[in-house]
Amino acid sequence: MRLVTFSHGGPQKVGVVDVDVDVVHDVTALLPAGAGVLEVVEGWAELGPVLAGDAATAPSVPVDAVRLHAPIPTPRRNIFCVGKNYRDHVLEFGRSGYDQPDRSQDMPEFPVIFSKATTSVTGPFDVIEPHHDVTSELDYEAELGVIIGVGGRGISREDAVDHVWGYTIIDDFTARDLQRKHKQWLLGKGLDTHCPMGPYAVSADEIADVTALQVESWVNGEPRQSAPVKDLIFDIPELIATLSAGITLQPGDIIATGTPAGVGIGFDPPKFMATGDVIEVSITGLGTQKNRIG
Repeated sequence: MRLVTFSHGGPQKVGVVDVDVDVVHDVTALLPAGAGVLEVVEGWAELGPVLAGDAATAPSVPVDAVRLHAPIPTPRRNIFCVGKNYRDHVLEFGRSGYDQPDRSQDMPEFPVIFSKATTSVTGPFDVIEPHHDVTSELDYEAELGVIIGVGGRGISREDAVDHVWGYTIIDDFTARDLQRKHKQWLLGKGLDTHCPMGPYAVSADEIADVTALQVESWVNGEPRQSAPVKDLIFDIPELIATLSAGITLQPGDIIATGTPAGVGIGFDPPKFMATGDVIEVSITGLGTQKNRIG
């Protein structure tokens, strides 16, 4: 199932997208009052069967006639992110010639975890704020986002798949100069609108093999990134086990799993983004997002 948060000349609603006919079914009336996609994920055991049975009969509108927001516009807490999780990206980051935190080309021994503020989340087709007053080195990072369905602590690798509700697309947009100046990643990663998400939240049953999904990006139509999820250094079960070892994961938590090689800082000289540039990110089966720099 492909869930969306959308608006059509009014308040935000929850929809189920039928990609075969490019319509979104408004399922808001099938849900408890005030429920959004986050609450649907949290109550999936009860609400999933309701949507599976009745969504197709709910009122529909063409997808291109609505505004798609991030599927979870306001996450419950910061997004968990993973740095340096594709081998070629580790190498390009290390040889970039830019003074960035941890420029080593050595493969990480353990997952590199940081977070993005909830206020960084924006829609899959919204304008990204350039924040010219604080940064001049804007970069993109196409990533698979994992949405937790069943929370827990001390989750094993073997049980991790049972805790995944589904997937979405994340652009871990980054201010490289802030990342460098502050010697850590929170400020450089967490500026407002610097986390385009969506267009869909796709339930795990729609994805036969998550490791086969291809993560890709383009800047102004020029191909930049392309790699399968199977190339992750630390796979999804390992990330869930690592995070949950001492932190209780909650339904609706989102894990951005890392970006492939081809980011702007990996070029010589770096290809940072500027006002008017357009970044597109696509993942097999999860759709495409397209954001312009304001």
